[in-house]
Amino acid sequence: NLEHVGRLYRLGASTARTRGRELLAQFDLVEAGDRPVRGYSGGMRRRLDIAMSLIARPSVLFLDEPTTGLDPRSRLGMWDHIDALVRDGTTTVLTTQYLDEAERLADRIVVIDHGDVIASGTASDLKAQVGGARLTVTTPSVDELPAMAQALAALPMAAGTPTLDPPTRSVTMAVSTTHGAVASAVRCLDNAGLEADDAVVQHPTLDDVFLKLTGRPVDDIAAPADEQGAST
Repeated sequence: NLEHVGRLYRLGASTARTRGRELLAQFDLVEAGDRPVRGYSGGMRRRLDIAMSLIARPSVLFLDEPTTGLDPRSRLGMWDHIDALVRDGTTTVLTTQYLDEAERLADRIVVIDHGDVIASGTASDLKAQVGGARLTVTTPSVDELPAMAQALAALPMAAGTPTLDPPTRSVTMAVSTTHGAVASAVRCLDNAGLEADDAVVQHPTLDDVFLKLTGRPVDDIAAPADEQGAST
């Protein structure tokens, strides 16, 4: 139990017992505190791992993919626990294969590819390397793509040359502002006698950053644990 872990850190018996109870409560493990660990779920084991690491109140904590294999609810719960650690002053170094997790938790992100650091900075810094927002419009007819691209290029917020993607029947274009972009695009196409199935503004993601930096999507990583990291 956690009391025994505390004794391994040379805490006094009373201090170890008190600290163990605090952590069981903090990580919602009180009811399972006397049960064998082999009966714990994956999420419970992850929480127990962190609780054991915190028994001696470390100033720095390394977490190696703490949410891998967890269901969505347990994953969100783990995020809350990690946020609480940081608020309490624990410097947390987190490795993760989930870029949304890195963006959600990390103050500073380090992207590692094949053992080399290829980029670092805040999520905003990294996404700025990809560019600004993009407007993507889908048409029911692939034959209308050239005319649609020409019409969209005349929009006041157009910030680049439209890109045609016939397989998805869509046109994508960088925009200088997202305010009113969709409405302007729909009006523009309607005035040109063109029909749009959908129009959406998209902001760059860390997946876009990884694709630009490495030339491949994050899903193609052969060994996720070694490819990227994030720290908070």
